[in-house]
Amino acid sequence: MIIGIPKEIMHGESRVSATPETVGAMVKSGVTVLVEKSAGEGAFHSDESYIAVGAVIVEDCKEVFEKSDVILKVKEPQFNTEKGCSEIDLMHKGQYLITFIHPASPANHSMVKEIARKGIIGLTLDGIPRISRAQNMDALTSMSTCAGYKGILMAASKLAKFVPQIVCAAGFIKPSNVMVIGAGVAGLQAIATARRLGAIVYAADIRPEAAEQAKSLGAKIVDTTIPQEIAVGEGGYAKPLPEEWLVRERNALKETISKMDIVFCSALVPSRLAPVLLTEEIVSSMQPGSVIVDISIDQGGNCAVTVPGETANKHGITIFGIKNIPGLLPESSTWMFANNVYNLLKYLIKDNQIVLDLNDEIVTGILTTYNGEVVHAGAKEAMGL
Repeated sequence: MIIGIPKEIMHGESRVSATPETVGAMVKSGVTVLVEKSAGEGAFHSDESYIAVGAVIVEDCKEVFEKSDVILKVKEPQFNTEKGCSEIDLMHKGQYLITFIHPASPANHSMVKEIARKGIIGLTLDGIPRISRAQNMDALTSMSTCAGYKGILMAASKLAKFVPQIVCAAGFIKPSNVMVIGAGVAGLQAIATARRLGAIVYAADIRPEAAEQAKSLGAKIVDTTIPQEIAVGEGGYAKPLPEEWLVRERNALKETISKMDIVFCSALVPSRLAPVLLTEEIVSSMQPGSVIVDISIDQGGNCAVTVPGETANKHGITIFGIKNIPGLLPESSTWMFANNVYNLLKYLIKDNQIVLDLNDEIVTGILTTYNGEVVHAGAKEAMGL
């Protein structure tokens, strides 16, 4: 088996899908690993460090894609301006692609269909179920930790005022107000970081248990008014809400949001589109100079006016729609990501080849394209298939 590690080409992406440590473990297991030249540079891993553990450094990404049975990437396939084609065009039928595909996101639908048409077997890391035996493969949780921490620092940096309470010669300055929507892994990290910075923190989550965890970190809880039986699904995850209940949730949150200096959006439904909780009307009610960080953008976003992949300004509000916030912490996030991917590979590989057990909930959770078709439940629902 040949595993390929191409260099990430998304603008500003510094992560890489494998470290010398994980490549060394792969090589010891009997596989060949091709690493594109300079692939690890952004995360401070030199070509020499990969060569030292048995990797083969390849000059041209085209060769990596052509020769590999499995491609490991951080981000979904991108358009390669140097080659004048998509990375999908460089791949071939029967090849495995392991990365964050976010197949339910409308922005990715045509890309997912193209992966299927090409006969590529797509395995999306955002589909790893949060069960105990999959914990060490859960790259989404790892990257959420990075996004929660870095996202709040980004917002604080852009905010036109102090975050903590300040007493100075001119007088007393009140601390900033921060609202965290979605108290999952990213949200909890955001709450903790905002509290460390000295903000007054509010939080909301339709799941009572998640709201309780946010409260334990010192957040003031805003009641979403959504009954537990409607809000919480299997495994304690949030369920997709019908539109009338989404309207009710928005109404419950909008007054608090209008008073916030920073709103951190991290509400997700596993393998589904993210719920839109901030309408343009709600955004326009915020004070000019406020900041929104929408880390749910890979799955469509929680804010209706977030621009995917960009930082926008609407109604005087800065809205971060950056898709690779964990990439701004390349050393830590690469280490976490690479270990998660290695553990998934180790789980899937039997006798030096990937074996997909279609009765295994880990496999069914990540399997996106198979036998030339889109098979991911969330993607099919979002596409109307």
